[in-house]
Amino acid sequence: MSLLVVGLSHRTAPVGVLERAALTGDSPTRVLHEAAASATVAEAALVNTCNRIELYADVDKFHAGVAELSQLLAGHSGVDLDELTPHLYVHYEDRAVHHLFSVACGLDSMVVGEGQILGQLRDALAKAQEEHTAGRGLNELFQQALRVGKRAHSETGIDKAGQSLVTFGLEQVAAGAGPIAGKRALVVGAGSMSSLAAATLVRSGVTDLLVANRTPARAERLVEILGGAARTLDFAKVPQALADVDLVISCTGAAGTVIDAPEVAAALALRGAQTASRDSAAPLAFLDLAMPRDVDHAVHALDGALLVDLESLSHAHAATPGAGDVDAVSTIVADEVTAFGQAQRAARIAPTVVALRAMASEVVRGELARLTSRLPDLDERSSAEISQTVRRVVDKLLHAPTVKVKQLAAEPGGASYAEALRELFDLDPAAVHAVSGTPIGAQAGSSIPPGGIPAAQAAVAPPAGATR
Repeated sequence: MSLLVVGLSHRTAPVGVLERAALTGDSPTRVLHEAAASATVAEAALVNTCNRIELYADVDKFHAGVAELSQLLAGHSGVDLDELTPHLYVHYEDRAVHHLFSVACGLDSMVVGEGQILGQLRDALAKAQEEHTAGRGLNELFQQALRVGKRAHSETGIDKAGQSLVTFGLEQVAAGAGPIAGKRALVVGAGSMSSLAAATLVRSGVTDLLVANRTPARAERLVEILGGAARTLDFAKVPQALADVDLVISCTGAAGTVIDAPEVAAALALRGAQTASRDSAAPLAFLDLAMPRDVDHAVHALDGALLVDLESLSHAHAATPGAGDVDAVSTIVADEVTAFGQAQRAARIAPTVVALRAMASEVVRGELARLTSRLPDLDERSSAEISQTVRRVVDKLLHAPTVKVKQLAAEPGGASYAEALRELFDLDPAAVHAVSGTPIGAQAGSSIPPGGIPAAQAAVAPPAGATR
C-alpha cells in the first residue's frame, strides 16, 4: 500500500476556510465513491470532523494522487482549488502513518490529548467499510491507529491532562458567564458531539436541560439515554426557547445557520423583562461546536450574549498537558510507526518467499517423479529416503536467503530485495500475485519532513521514492 493523505485542519486553515470547506449532506459519501473510482486510487477513507477534513487513500502515483484528492476536496466544498491549496497538507507513506497515529493519540487536536477523536476515526473507518471503499490496507491501518490511540491513553497521563472540545468549550463559557451548575440549558442536535455535550451538562449540574433535533426520534433517544435528566423540545420552538435558558450548545449537520442574530436579539429583549427570576448580569451563552457554524457570527456583537465558537476556541489556550506526557506519547507514536512500517514491508516480501518455496517444491516433485520413472525397481524405503534428502537439501539452501531477505525487506527500501529475489529465481509474477492478491511492485515507505509538505509544493516535487 502506498498511503497518501491530503487534508486541512485548524492548524493550517482559518476557521472561515474550514467552515466553507466542510463536507455536509451526502458530500462525504460522494467523495469516497469518486476517490475509489479513480484510476489512481485503490482504497479511500475520509476523516471529516468539526476541525479537520482528511482524505486517506492507497495510490499508485504520488503526483496524480495529490492532484486527484485535492480536486475532490475542492469540488465538494465551497472553496475553489486555488484558494484551498495553500491550506492543504500532504503526507505520504511513513509520514502519513505517523500523522494518523498522532491524530489518534490526540497530539494533533485543538485540545491536545482529547479522546473523542478515537470515536471519529472509528466512524470514518466504519463509513469507508459501509461504502466498500476501504480494503485490507486501510482497514489494517485504521485498526492499528485505534490501538495506538488506546495505548497512548492507557500508558500515559495525556487523557487526564487533555480535555474534550466540549469540556474546553464549557470552561470558556463559565469564564464569561459564570458556573455551569444551576443553569438552564438547551442542546440543539442529537449526534455524537451533542450527546457528549448533553451528558457533560448533566454531570455539571444544570437544573433544566432541553434537547431539540430536526428528527424528534433521535432527540427522544438521547433523552432516554440521559435517564430522565432532560426533556425534548420541538425543533421549531428553538427560537422561542432562547429566552428561557441560560446556555445553548449547538452542533448540527446543517449547511447554514440554525440560530440567527435577530432571534437572539428578540430573546435578549424578553430576558430583560425577566430579571427578577435570573441573574441579570449573566449573559445568554452560546457554545457553537458545529462546522459550518450553527449560530450566526453576528451574535458576537449583541449586548447580553456570549458566543463561544470554534474560532474563539482556536484562539484560547487550553491547559497544556505535561511535557512528559506529550513526549511519552510522541515516543509511542514513533515506535508504533516503525513497527507498522516494518510489518508492512515484511508482509510485502512474504508472497515472493512463498512463491519461491512453491517453485522449489514443484522442481523437487518433478525431479523425484523423473527419478521414479528411471528407477522403477527402487524400493519404497529407499525412495522415501531419497525424497527426504532432496527436500532437506533444498530447504537448507533456501533457508538463509529467505530469512535474510525478510530481515532486509523490513527496512526502508526493502521492496527492492523482493524484486531482486524474483529476478534471480525467475519467479512468475502471476504466481506471486496469486499469493498476495495485490499488484507486484508496491512501494516501500518513504519519508517526508515532520511538517508534511504543502499541496502546492507536492504538485512540483514528490518525496524521495514517490512514483511519478
